Amino acid sequence: MKKILVIGAGLSSGYLINYLLKQANKEKWFVTVADAVIETATQKIGKSKFGKAVELDINNSNLRKELIQEADIVVSLLPPTLHFIAAKDCLTLKKHLVTASYLTEEMRSLHPAALKANVLFLNEIGLDPGIDHLSAMQMIQNIQAKGGVITGFESYCGGLVAPEFDDNPWNYKFTWNPKNVVLAGQATARYIDDGLLKFIPPNRIFTQVKNVKVGKHGMFESYANRDSLSYIEPYGIGSAQTVLRGTLRRKGFCEAWNCLVKLGLTDNSYTLPHSEQLTYRALVAAFLNVKNEAETEQKLSEFLAISKTGKLFKKIIWLGLLEPKSIGLKNATPAEALQKLLQEKWKLQAGELDQIVMKHEITYTLKGKSLQEHAYLVVNGENQQLTAMAKTVGLPMGIAVKLILQGKIKSRGVQIPLNREFYEPILAELTKYGVQFVHQ
Repeated sequence: MKKILVIGAGLSSGYLINYLLKQANKEKWFVTVADAVIETATQKIGKSKFGKAVELDINNSNLRKELIQEADIVVSLLPPTLHFIAAKDCLTLKKHLVTASYLTEEMRSLHPAALKANVLFLNEIGLDPGIDHLSAMQMIQNIQAKGGVITGFESYCGGLVAPEFDDNPWNYKFTWNPKNVVLAGQATARYIDDGLLKFIPPNRIFTQVKNVKVGKHGMFESYANRDSLSYIEPYGIGSAQTVLRGTLRRKGFCEAWNCLVKLGLTDNSYTLPHSEQLTYRALVAAFLNVKNEAETEQKLSEFLAISKTGKLFKKIIWLGLLEPKSIGLKNATPAEALQKLLQEKWKLQAGELDQIVMKHEITYTLKGKSLQEHAYLVVNGENQQLTAMAKTVGLPMGIAVKLILQGKIKSRGVQIPLNREFYEPILAELTKYGVQFVHQ
């Protein structure tokens, strides 16, 4: 019997664990789910006889190593900074490792040793990164196989609220890590456009947006991700004159979010004195040239150069930023104070569902003609446990685990899923779960 160890049972783990448990009888698997909160792991296992829950503090090296020693493969759903702890044990104990997180230089440094140990450390096998790699590489290599030369590659992805539950003026609710949303856009974006190198510093990320039409689902807007250039070599698209990756939001979001950036509320670099006693209204006033809080609305309007009766100002009012409500967090940064408020205002309520939207736009030349191929993916959540985010992050991981244990994936060392060995079988199985691209 093959044994699988899943470390971490957080929000994005539900679909993955369900998939592994449903496959367990046929595949002769046993699944151990380890989490710092035993109740969380127990809930994910449910009544399945093919799994068990274990309480694990990741810093408990003896128990961690014992659990990894018992497993044939380890799936790490830990915070990205903690994957390396599990990876070192997997290397020593010669176990395969699967994560959905971006490949770090630290993890990459283990490649020679992983090859020697004959194990696979597969990274970036979630949604973004993950499904974006699989689908993009399938399109790119199919075009190149028929003699096409890639001249442009653009890819966009966003985690959003499903349209029928889009009922606030920001057209947004949290469907994944709130901290990552608040801190997005804090690094300079790099890409190429029509052969020219482009940089967008953090203070302009949300002012330079592009409209992206996604089939019958309408128009979205996109802001540039931090580094599109690093995908040119691994994707094999050195001929491309335009390479851009971006994050999708519904129309109007970026202009409103930029107001919060401009004000200073997304800054995570310092703590606010006596933040637990500070009100949100006082915090906003502190960023403005006001002599007393009564001037806050007028000074905010002047500073942002927006009308007090306009849509942007109303969005800020709706958030509660000008209310005399205590932040209630000790030693909070402005970003942490903002995050706390947004988690109340942008929370998915009971019965509400999320939505994943992804699109690739590829231009290429073939036999003297300039052509385009577009592909988009839209997935809605099933419920608040089996969300679209959990589904599109967890399913590729689960399918990869199955293929590795079946011996159908032969790659070894530290990898990301860029070749046919990964994308053909994983994309094929994803279609059975309604995760399927529409090609145009």
